Amino acid sequence: MRDRILAFLVLLPSVLAVGVFVYGFIGQNLWVSLTDWGKDPAQALALRPELRFVGLENYRELFTGFVDVRFRQSVVNLIFFTLFFMAGSLGLGLLLALAVDKAPRGEGFFRTVFLFPMALSFVVTGTIWRWLLQPQGGVNVLPTLFGLPPLSFPWLATREQVLVFDWNRLPFYTALVVGLVLLYVAYTAYREGERRRALWGLASAGVLLLWAFAFGQGLRLLPYPEVHGFSLALVGVILAAVWQMSGYTMALYLAGLRGIPVEVLEAARVDGASEWQLFRRVIFPMLAPITLSAMIVLGHIALKIFDLVFAMAGLDYAPTDVPAIYMYLLAFRGNQFAKGAAIGILLLLLVAVVVVPYLATQLRKEVRR
Repeated sequence: MRDRILAFLVLLPSVLAVGVFVYGFIGQNLWVSLTDWGKDPAQALALRPELRFVGLENYRELFTGFVDVRFRQSVVNLIFFTLFFMAGSLGLGLLLALAVDKAPRGEGFFRTVFLFPMALSFVVTGTIWRWLLQPQGGVNVLPTLFGLPPLSFPWLATREQVLVFDWNRLPFYTALVVGLVLLYVAYTAYREGERRRALWGLASAGVLLLWAFAFGQGLRLLPYPEVHGFSLALVGVILAAVWQMSGYTMALYLAGLRGIPVEVLEAARVDGASEWQLFRRVIFPMLAPITLSAMIVLGHIALKIFDLVFAMAGLDYAPTDVPAIYMYLLAFRGNQFAKGAAIGILLLLLVAVVVVPYLATQLRKEVRR
């Protein structure tokens, strides 16, 4: 009993600090997002502003309001940035890990070189790559080393977009993607023998997909078409982010490759497995937990990205906006604190969607043990 009391007293300051300075401030931010703080310029910077409860009005304006078209483009930018950043970091990291795993001469040197970018901050990385991507910078001049004409692509200044779509189709696409993810969850649960979870996932996916094709295509968020797409100005930002984080994924994959028992690989080769079959049937499945962990970390970084975009493109260039940039502009330039708080809550929910399922899965595994 004495040990328990001592342990409680030792943990109490940390619990109180986290409760006040983390969850307390999150609660305060949530309350602000449900008010009209910033709508009246006279109240925006008042010492004791009179706040009026408006419910979800700020959230509705962000997704369907006429003046917040820049926020919606920033959401699209964030989705594409997250997808390409994660795919690039995982793919390049795996290739580097496979190369280093062959134990070439100077392996320690190559590991250091590949890991070095991760030691830099995103501000330093952004400054370096902003110089490299200038019209006369290193990337555009690089082809001249091989006798080719220099590139003229305006990496951080272009306004071109690809993969464009109408914002009104967002409910349909969201329901479709979530439904397909639930189908995959149901399939994996069925393979693991968890029939109840499989039935739940299948039923949820069926309801979402049915709604998407029956009602989602006719639902309109705006009374007019609003086209958004993948801004090519983000390509340079993605290159910089992948350059910095691929060393991290390389280290994870390299540890996973070195942890695969040699006996398993030799047994597969004795059974006649080719190199491709060895990777597909043995190595890649055994690296799946590492891939999931890396995706969680990379997804968390991507969803809250701010400093890299700020260092490379600044705050005022809309084609490279992400929600964190727009939140900063609304809250600290426009004094629209309620809308800025609403964007903060949305980012918190996005991070929770990525992290919470992973933590729940890990906790379930610990309980089973």
